[in-house]
Amino acid sequence: NYNFKKLKGILMAAEATIFKANINIANMDTHYYSEHSLTLAQHPSENDLRLMVRLTAFILNASETLEFTKGIDQDDEPDLWQKSMGGDIELSIILGQPDEKRIKKACGVSDEVIIYVYQDGMANSWFKQNEKVLKRFKNLKVIFVSFDNDVEELCSRSMNLQCNTLDTELTLIDDDNSIIVSEDIWK
Repeated sequence: NYNFKKLKGILMAAEATIFKANINIANMDTHYYSEHSLTLAQHPSENDLRLMVRLTAFILNASETLEFTKGIDQDDEPDLWQKSMGGDIELSIILGQPDEKRIKKACGVSDEVIIYVYQDGMANSWFKQNEKVLKRFKNLKVIFVSFDNDVEELCSRSMNLQCNTLDTELTLIDDDNSIIVSEDIWK
């Protein structure tokens, strides 16, 4: 009797598209300077915009212990997390518009939770509908990220990005493009 959930996970992983990202981060605001070689698995239902928002969330919160989780097909995990040496979750990062149950769970098990929203109309509607719920959680931030250009232009199976942050403005640079990422803290 083979575990169906395990089999489903194996099949979904086989269908994922693998992206490699070599990123060089120079964050002058936090004085974090490091290179990371990342592997991202793009779920079949994940579009390039969401993949790039996931990568951007990593860049904005980069540390040696921040890592991608199983992601989009696991509702019980955030998209990224940072754990302590003892296994406690210090930071959970969720993308999109999670429901109250997912927010409550993340805030209950994490020291800090950040929700990155990125689709203007949908994000505004979700935030207005959930504003009272969101205010209850003291360890929660909600941040709207926007791009001054089509961030999908940077998306390729093999990415090399220079990521510069100065005065809370992130610039993503590859050989052909430069994209500015803006953060608007909603909560």
